[in-house]
Amino acid sequence: MADPGVRVEATPTEDTPADDVAMADDGEEAEAKVGDGEDASTLPQADAPKRTTFLDYLKSPMVELVLGSGSDQVVLTAHQAMLVKSPYFADVCAQFSEGSKRRIELPDEDLNATGSFLEYLYMDEYFPRRLTSHKDSALEPDDSVPSPDNSGAALLKHAKVYTIAEKFGMPALKSLAHSKIHRTTSTAKGEIAYARYVYAKTSTGDETIRRPVAAFWATRSHVLRHEAEEEFRAMCLEYPQFGFDVLSLVLDQKEKRGERHEGSSQQPPASGRKRARVSQG
Repeated sequence: MADPGVRVEATPTEDTPADDVAMADDGEEAEAKVGDGEDASTLPQADAPKRTTFLDYLKSPMVELVLGSGSDQVVLTAHQAMLVKSPYFADVCAQFSEGSKRRIELPDEDLNATGSFLEYLYMDEYFPRRLTSHKDSALEPDDSVPSPDNSGAALLKHAKVYTIAEKFGMPALKSLAHSKIHRTTSTAKGEIAYARYVYAKTSTGDETIRRPVAAFWATRSHVLRHEAEEEFRAMCLEYPQFGFDVLSLVLDQKEKRGERHEGSSQQPPASGRKRARVSQG
């Protein structure tokens, strides 16, 4: 290997004319400069991706979303550039022809859940928002929710956003809605209304939302006996999978308690919720 800083000059010979030597030297110097980064600014640069501004979103065409039917039909509008954040709407909007009316029929979608979906597209959040960024942060007060919430209105609001996020291919919104479920207070009857919706509208393999529902009831037998026995019985008859899931968790807990009495160090399973919701009636 040559010593650093030592340069061997080429000299012309009979086989190597002086002009050729000079051209070779020029080429070597150019390569050295590029390699050292000395002249990199003079090289053509790849175009950086253009940043999409909020104004770019607002300049995009408006799309009508038609919910419901008949006298209950409601038309919402949104910018197409916002909607195509969703793979579902990206596919639909890709079929629009130039100059055609941009209208999407959604007759079976819940109006409030769709509104929350659109709010999330524009704001990266939806009401009620989390009061802080902490994982256990409470939610903003919601005056539309009755007290006590025997209808499960608050829980159902987030459950419907969860299922619409699943349909429209928005995993971040799905995760956000699920986190708000764990921050929502309800009653025994409200919990049953929520459980009925979850077992009616989600797939059997969706343990993310189903397992916490079963775990909630598996650890609250006293609530079943005193506050929602009739509703719980009706739920089990309507959705046998719910009854089986609850029973399986109850039996698991019983086995673990038996192992603990025999000297096992295992602890009984905690509720699937991050923060237990206290029954209000």
